[in-house]
Amino acid sequence: MIPVAEARARILAACRPLPAETVALTDALGRVLAEPVTARLTQPPFAAAMMDGWAVRSADLASATPASPVALARAGEASAGHGFGGTLAPGHAVRIFTGAPLPDGADAVVMQEDCTADATTVRVPVSPRPGKFVRPAGLDFQEGEAVLPAGRRLTSRDVALTAAANVPWLRVHRRPRVAVLATGDEVRLPGEPLGPGQIVSSNAFGLCALVATQGGIASNLGVARDTAESLAGLAAAAEGFDLLATAGGASKGDYDHVRTVLGGGALDFDGVAMKPGKAVLFGRFGTGRLLGLPGNPVSGAVCAVLFLKPALQALQGMAPDTRRHVARLAAPLPACDSRADFVRATLAHTDAGEPVVTPFPKQDTAMTSRLARADALIVREPRSPPAEPGDRVDIIPLAEGCLNL
Repeated sequence: MIPVAEARARILAACRPLPAETVALTDALGRVLAEPVTARLTQPPFAAAMMDGWAVRSADLASATPASPVALARAGEASAGHGFGGTLAPGHAVRIFTGAPLPDGADAVVMQEDCTADATTVRVPVSPRPGKFVRPAGLDFQEGEAVLPAGRRLTSRDVALTAAANVPWLRVHRRPRVAVLATGDEVRLPGEPLGPGQIVSSNAFGLCALVATQGGIASNLGVARDTAESLAGLAAAAEGFDLLATAGGASKGDYDHVRTVLGGGALDFDGVAMKPGKAVLFGRFGTGRLLGLPGNPVSGAVCAVLFLKPALQALQGMAPDTRRHVARLAAPLPACDSRADFVRATLAHTDAGEPVVTPFPKQDTAMTSRLARADALIVREPRSPPAEPGDRVDIIPLAEGCLNL
C-alpha cells in the first residue's frame, strides 16, 4: 500500500488537461477556463455619475457654504444612456442621474438632496472636491486587461464579469466523460425487488452525482455480476471515455476481478494506506484512466472525494487545491494505526467564527445516513496520537462543487 499523498500525486500526474473547446457565455457556468478572459472594452467606458444630483465644475463652488450657497444656471440634463452633448460652461450645472456620462467640463457631482432648484437656477451649499461622486472611466477594468485567469472554474459572478467585459464566447476545457460501473452479485438497482442477501446499489448514483458537481459528464453503465465475463462486457462500453470509475471488485478476493480484468497488469498502484478505503487502484483503461474504488458505500465516497474529485479537476486544467483547513476538535479521538484515517464529522462555528468539528461517535462505513449529514472529514495521519477536545485538526470540507456562487 502507498500513502494517500503519493496516490493522489500519481493520479494528478496521469490526468493531463483535456483539450479546449469554445462555448457561449450562456453555457459557461461551472466550466474551467482554458484561456484567460480578456476585456474587450474599458469599464466603465466613460466617467459617470454615482448618484442623482448636479454635474458641476468644482472651481465654481470653491466659496459655497450652507450660509452662502452659490447659484448656478441650469444648462440641461444627462440621464443613463443620454449624455448632455455639450461642454459645461463656467457658472452652469447639469441635472444628472445615476449612471449618466459626466458632461465635458464637469468634474464633480453634488447630491440632489443638498441643493435647491427652480426652473432656471440651482443653489449649491457645498464645495465639492474634484471627482466627488464621479465614477471614473476604467475604474473596474481596462480594455485588454485579463479579468479572469486560465484554470478558473466559472461561478455566476464570473459569468457576470465576463458579460461586463463584452466577451460572448469562451475557451474552456472539455468536460471529462466518466463511465461509472458498480459490481456485485448482491447489488440491485433502487426500486428493484430484493432477494435474500441482496442490497440496493447506492455507490454508482453517488459517484455520478459527484462527477456532475465537479463539471464532468457521468454515464452509469449498470451493475456487473461477480464474473470476469460480466465485468468485461459492461466495461467495454467505457471505451473512449476519459475515466472509468468502478465501485467494488477492487480488492483481492476470489470474486474481485477489476484488477485482473480491467487493470491488465499495468496498474500504477494497487492499495492505499487509508481507512475507510484501502482497496483503491489506478491505471490505464484503453485510452482513458481506470480508478477502482471500494464497494463499501462510505469507503467509496471518501475515496472519491480524495481521488476522483482531484482527477476531474486536473482533467479540466485546474491546479491542485493546496489550501489547508483547520478546526477545533469538539470530542476526543483515539490514536491511529499505520493507516491514515478520514473521520466523518459535522462542522459548526463559534460566535467568534472559529470552526469546530464534531466526529460522529459511530464511524461504521456502511452508514450512508451519517455520510450525508457530514460536513467535513477529519484528517488523521498514520500513527497520530490521541486527540483531545480543543486540539486543532486538519479537515476536508465536503460542501464544495461547481455550482458555488
